[in-house]
Amino acid sequence: MKETEILIVGGGPAGLSAAIEAVKAGAKVLLIDDGLKLGGQLIKQTHKFFGSKEEYAGTRGFKIAEILLSELEKSGDRFEAITNTTVTGYYADDGVFGALTGEEKYFKVKPKKTIVATGAYERTIPVPNCDLPGVYGAGAVQTLMNVYGVKPGERALMVGAGNIGLIVSYQLAQAGVKVQAVVEAMPKIGGYWVHASKIRRIGIPIYTSHTIKEIHGKEYVEGATIVQVNERWEPVEGTEKHIEADLICLAVGLSPLIELLWQAGCEMRYIPELGGYVPVRDREMRTSHPDFYVAGDAAAIEEASTAMIEGKIAGLCAAKSLGYDIPDFEEKFNAFWEQLDSLRKGPVTEKIRQGLPKAIVGEAYRHA
Repeated sequence: MKETEILIVGGGPAGLSAAIEAVKAGAKVLLIDDGLKLGGQLIKQTHKFFGSKEEYAGTRGFKIAEILLSELEKSGDRFEAITNTTVTGYYADDGVFGALTGEEKYFKVKPKKTIVATGAYERTIPVPNCDLPGVYGAGAVQTLMNVYGVKPGERALMVGAGNIGLIVSYQLAQAGVKVQAVVEAMPKIGGYWVHASKIRRIGIPIYTSHTIKEIHGKEYVEGATIVQVNERWEPVEGTEKHIEADLICLAVGLSPLIELLWQAGCEMRYIPELGGYVPVRDREMRTSHPDFYVAGDAAAIEEASTAMIEGKIAGLCAAKSLGYDIPDFEEKFNAFWEQLDSLRKGPVTEKIRQGLPKAIVGEAYRHA
C-alpha cells in the first residue's frame, strides 16, 4: 500500500500542471501514468501553441512537456511519478485505488485527495472494413510519426477537419505521406482556419459535407469511397468518389475517460457540447465527491492550453483543501479563471461556452 496526500491519475498537460501547483503549495503528490514517459499528448505535438505567454504561446507541444517536467524536478521528495502503470479501479468502501505496472506488479494507493486527469479516447466510425490494417486514429498516427519516427503509410485519407485532423494532415505531409484528401461531414471545418490554410496551400483538398462510405481492401487498406451528405446526414446518390489510400486516419472526435469518476460515485451528466458524459464540478474543479477533482479532457474535450489551466486550478484547490496555507490563493485562483475565460472566447469554442454552465455548479459542491 502506497499512501500520499494527492494522487494524480494522468501525466498529460492537466496532470503535470496540477502536480506543479500542488507541490508549490507544499503537498505531497504521487502521479501515475500509463505511458512510458510523462507528457501525454504534448510529447507528440510538434506544432506551436496559440494563446498567451501563460499558455506557452509560440512553443511546440513537446517543448512544453519538457518545461513542465523541469518544473517538477525542483520538487524534491514531494513529487513521485510512476509510469507504464494503469490505475485499474477505485474501491469506494475503503478509498483505495488498484494499480498495475506493466503486466506484473500490482499495488494499492490510498490518497487523501485525487485529481483525475485521464484525458480522452478516440472515437471511430463503423463503416465496412473499418477493421483492416491501415485504419488508425489520428492520435495513433501522431504517436507513430512524432514519438517513434515511423512513417505510417504512403497515401492517406483523413476523416475529420477539426484541429486534430488538420494538424495531423499537415504533419503527415511533412513526413512524406501524400494526403489525398480531408473529408468533413459538417458543412464547414471545425478547426482553426490557420491550420486549414496550411494544408490547402500545399494542395490538400478539403471536402466538407462529405463522409467515408466504405473502406476497400482484402488484407489491408487499398482505398476508400467517400460520399456527399445532405442536411439530414444522408448519403447523396451519385456523389461517390474513390480515393486510393493505404492509410485511413480517423479524427472524428474524442470522448472523456471518466471510468474512475463513475466508480467513485461522482454525479455525471451527458453534455454533448463537452464530449459526452462528464462530471459535475464547481469552480475549484471539485466533483460531487469531496475528495475527487477533475481537469483536462476528462472534464470536457478542449485544447491542451485549457487543460493546463484547469490542472493548475485543481492542484491549487486540492492542496488548499488539505489545510495548506496559500497566501495568494484568491489572486492565483482568479487569475487562472481569467485565463480560462480568455481562451474560451471566439467562434470555435462556442459549443464549450454553451456546455459548461450545464456542468459547473455554484456553491453546491463547496463541501463546507
